[in-house]
This record gives sequence, structure tokens and C-alpha cells, in this order.
Amino acid sequence: MTKYREILRLFSQGISKRNIAESLKCSRSTIRKVLGKAEAENICWPLPDDLSDRMLELKLFGKQTRTLKRMMPDFEYVHQEMGRKGVTLSLLWNEYCEACRMEGSRPLMYTQFCHHYQEYAAKTKATLRIHHKPGDRMEVDWAGDTAFIQDNITGKPIPVYVFVAVLPCSGYAYVEGFFSRGLESWINAHVNAYQFFQGATRILTPDNLKTGVQKADWYSPVINKTYHEMAEHYGTAVIPTGVRKPREKAIVERTVGILSTWIIAALRSRLFFSLFELNQAMRRKLDEFNKKPFQKRKGCRESAFAEERPFLMPLPDRPFELSTWKIATVQINYHIAVDKMYYSVPYEYIKYKVDVRLTASIVEVFYQNLP
Repeated sequence: MTKYREILRLFSQGISKRNIAESLKCSRSTIRKVLGKAEAENICWPLPDDLSDRMLELKLFGKQTRTLKRMMPDFEYVHQEMGRKGVTLSLLWNEYCEACRMEGSRPLMYTQFCHHYQEYAAKTKATLRIHHKPGDRMEVDWAGDTAFIQDNITGKPIPVYVFVAVLPCSGYAYVEGFFSRGLESWINAHVNAYQFFQGATRILTPDNLKTGVQKADWYSPVINKTYHEMAEHYGTAVIPTGVRKPREKAIVERTVGILSTWIIAALRSRLFFSLFELNQAMRRKLDEFNKKPFQKRKGCRESAFAEERPFLMPLPDRPFELSTWKIATVQINYHIAVDKMYYSVPYEYIKYKVDVRLTASIVEVFYQNLP
């Protein structure tokens, strides 16, 4: 509470407003406001003995206190806005304060605003903190269980590794089977997932597996160069989970377990003789999974994705083309050797190491990231 009596006493002793503010730990604007009110109401030191602090406050600011009423926020609106990207309680409180100022009412303090929102969330069983913004993140991983197809000649089972991608906000999932978990399968799985979701997310969260992360580190993991190039193509940022921290992508971890039962285990008794046939069967089961009603709220993953879809970033004009990066040294004849093929480069780069990017249709040579 502001010490009005002490402000008047110190000012009567000739102490400057700056020193009064420092002594009472309040702002100089508060000092100026109190002294201005005291002058307008003809109140000066010494004060009458029967004038209490409450009575002094009413004399100084009684009219303003009586006319301004507190306006309670619309917490249903606050909770809805918290689900949007970049919206925080601090931003909503500032907007609420501005609305109060326009209507001539007193706003709640920020701590009170947060406290009442907490009570509202507890009563309505709402989530206090929205962990996942729509269109913000895609979590990816390989399923721990493998599917199988049958070799039509030997009859032996061939393992198929299942890629899983999930949008944490809606829970909408994508699965696809591959014969290997190498870089080519990993990149193609991401490209197909983006096509399936019809958009890209701002953040991509993989595990610290070698195909995505070249060097795992507690603080600064080194992203595989091809994987990083794919992320640049789609305008997304690769942020791997911490080392041994699967909770940082808990949604895909949980979805992997559910899909292992819903798809892989459900298809265990069926025989497939091609990867295409297996993927078609998994896609049908995936559609059933995404349309399965939620247990604790209305709708399903597909209906939730319909609301999240507008928040995804648009896809580039063409899908990402898988490339391979190699390092070569420019020889004295100003040529480099890549995969038993020779390519000429400007003679100025003789004896320099250059980066070579290989795709199915083009070979590009870079020196210090410059073509």
C-alpha cells in the first residue's frame, strides 16, 4: 500500500521527489500524483490527529475509487486464444487492460488474472498450459515393432520398418513401411508425410538416431546435412530431442505404441507379398485410427486435424529431391572424382576441398557453401 502520510511528511521537510521515491520504494510518478492530489484537495502536513490512513486515502482518491469498478475477464475467450500460436497469458492480460481502460474500469493485476484463470481451468477441467500449438510441430520416429512381408520364392519373412509421424496438437498420424532405416528411407518418409498432411510444420522433432542427427549432444546436436537441406526446402527447423529424453516427443512415443497394436499387431496374421500391398493395408488401418472417436472429448483425430490444417505452412512447388553429399579434393588437372566419374571445376580451386551434392538429375559443387 502506498504510504501517503509519509510522502506528505517527507515533502514538507524539503526532500526532493526523487529521494522520496527512493526512500519509499515507489515510482516518481506516484509521488507526483499524490502531491498533486494533496494540493488540489488542500491537504498539507501536519495532518489532523484523528485522520487515519484510510480516511486520508479516501480524501485523496475517494472519488476515483468509487467510480471505477473492476471488470472480470472472459476466461472462456482467454482459454480459446491460448490455443493459438504465439499467444501467452501476458499478451492477453495486456489486451484485457486496454479493454478496461477503454471502458473506464479497473483491471485485475497480472497475478490475479493468472490466479482466476487457474481457477477457471480447474473448474472446467481445461488445460492450464497449451503444450502444442496448431501447425507448430511434427514428431517423427521409427516404430519399435517391425512388420513383415513374405518372400514369394523362399517363403522367408522380410522385415519392414514402420515410420510414424504425428502432429501433436490434433494427434493426426501417418505411417509407412520401408525395407531399411537408412537415410534414403528416412528422407522419403518425411516427404511423403508432408504430402499426406498437405502442409509443413514450423518445427520437426526427431530422435537422436544417426540418420537424422550426425552427432548427438546434450546441448548442440549436429544435424545430418541432407536432413538439414530437406528442412530448409520445407522451411522448417529440426530440433531433436535431448539425449535419452523421449518425453520431449511423448506424443509420437505414445502413438507408436498405439499404432503397434492398432496396425502392426492387427495385421500379424495376414500374408503380404509386396511392400506396396502392406502399405495399402496399413493405410486403411491408419484411416480407421484417425477416425476413431476420442474417449474423453468430442470428435476424432481427423476432425481435430481439419481445424489444425489451416495453420500448416504451404508446401513448396515441388517435393524435396533426395541428395547425397560428399567431399572431394580438386586435383591438379582441375577435376574432381566422384563415384568413378570426373567433373571439371574452375582452376582457382586446385588443391581445395569442395562439397559435392549429388541427386538423380544434377551434380553441384560448393566451396564454403558457395556454388
